[in-house]
Amino acid sequence: MKKEVAEHVLTCLLCQKVKAEHQAPAGKLQPLSIPEWKWEKITMDFVYGLPRTQKKNDAVWVIVDRLTKSAHFIPIRWGCSLELLTKKYVEEIVRLHGVPVSIVSDRDPRFTS
Repeated sequence: MKKEVAEHVLTCLLCQKVKAEHQAPAGKLQPLSIPEWKWEKITMDFVYGLPRTQKKNDAVWVIVDRLTKSAHFIPIRWGCSLELLTKKYVEEIVRLHGVPVSIVSDRDPRFTS
């Protein structure tokens, strides 16, 4: 039956014109709430394509506190493993500031995989 429906949709002109949306319609942007304490809510992003250093690092992992705007710049290699990123995160952020309540990122494939 699935094959028959697929064949019908391919030949039906009305089916080709009317496509159902698979996501909610776009609305107004909702601002992020203001953190009440430092390093409670953070943002993070990767900067790639930098010249290679002597330690073979060619990218920077930028982690910013949303309240104070203070930042950590962690040198990394492009293509490093998720395990290494986790280790660096614990060593650089959790050790100094604790575990944040929320993290905002640009949905980099490293975080969404």
